Amino acid sequence: MQLVAGYPVFITPRLRECRAFYERLGFSVVFEASWFLYLSSASFSLAFMSPDHPSSPPDPGPYTGDGAFVTLQVEDAAAAFEELKQEGFAIAYELRSEPWGQRRFALIDPAGVWVDIVEQTEPAAGFWDPYV
Repeated sequence: MQLVAGYPVFITPRLRECRAFYERLGFSVVFEASWFLYLSSASFSLAFMSPDHPSSPPDPGPYTGDGAFVTLQVEDAAAAFEELKQEGFAIAYELRSEPWGQRRFALIDPAGVWVDIVEQTEPAAGFWDPYV
């Protein structure tokens, strides 16, 4: 198999709201129809699909917000946090520095997807020792 591309697809009836949300984050629409929305940024793509379209897979059903999340890595999480807060985004997880080596905050998109916005940092000394 020679892979050409890959992207997650979230099944939701809220395609228009997802488009507006991700366009505000800097994504561009690559393809849009009444039943499907494909968005891309410089380094990440994702899609949303209507649950009532015949090409929707038989399972899983519409996304309910559990078991998956999207990570968007940025150069400066504090600057991104302030920018998005000023633009009126609802913050689901306040900006904080995590001991495993991330400065992060989170949003929840209109489909219920947790959007983790992270900056890579140095982990706390010894944090990873029990995990490697």
